[in-house]
Amino acid sequence: MTAVQELLQNKAIQRISGFQNALFNMFGHKNYLEHKVTNDELLHKQPELRANFPNNAFAATTFNLGPLSFSPPHMDPDNRASSWCADTPMGPFNPDQGGHLVLWDLGLVIRFPPGSTILFPSALITHSTIPIQAGETRYAMIQYSSGGLFRWRENGFQSDKTFLATASPEELMARELARVSRWKLSLQKFTRWTDICHDDWRGTARTKAGLDELSELSDLEEPLPALRPTKRLCCR
Repeated sequence: MTAVQELLQNKAIQRISGFQNALFNMFGHKNYLEHKVTNDELLHKQPELRANFPNNAFAATTFNLGPLSFSPPHMDPDNRASSWCADTPMGPFNPDQGGHLVLWDLGLVIRFPPGSTILFPSALITHSTIPIQAGETRYAMIQYSSGGLFRWRENGFQSDKTFLATASPEELMARELARVSRWKLSLQKFTRWTDICHDDWRGTARTKAGLDELSELSDLEEPLPALRPTKRLCCR
């Protein structure tokens, strides 16, 4: 426990945490806001809890201290499915010969050098890391949030079991309606490439146009008719 506290108070680790948090805000602003509100309400409701880092939207942090940190193919089903996991590798290793991130469902092998950061939905994509070479060292810092935290908040700060045991028929109906549409609403919280191309990384124009509750996946990358591309070159 002492070692973990020392890591959390380390200035370099705090900078990595802040960078991951800033990337989350930049490339998943609506998700970021949902996480931030959830964390703030949890900390207010349960003051015995302590955030790992101040002003951070992620609730949890994992340090893989290896020194040969790599992982077999897996998913993280307990993480928030409609959100990002932020991963930053560290240590002296040759990224051309090992340490690659493999996203199996997408058929991608990604060069993943020390000090770089990637955001991806770890609960939805099977992923792994390639082992590094003998004599090298690789660590990793990962930030994420558990889906259970959001259920706890949505249940009125109680478990599913407690909520279902005391909920009224109206509350159960509202819960079922929310469950059916959750995947569609969650999908809208991801930042679109077209939003970034239009210099609207917050997705505010899409919200104002009433496009936050689209039901067709084919519509997600349609350009916004009311917007004009910026002068920045944006290619697919």
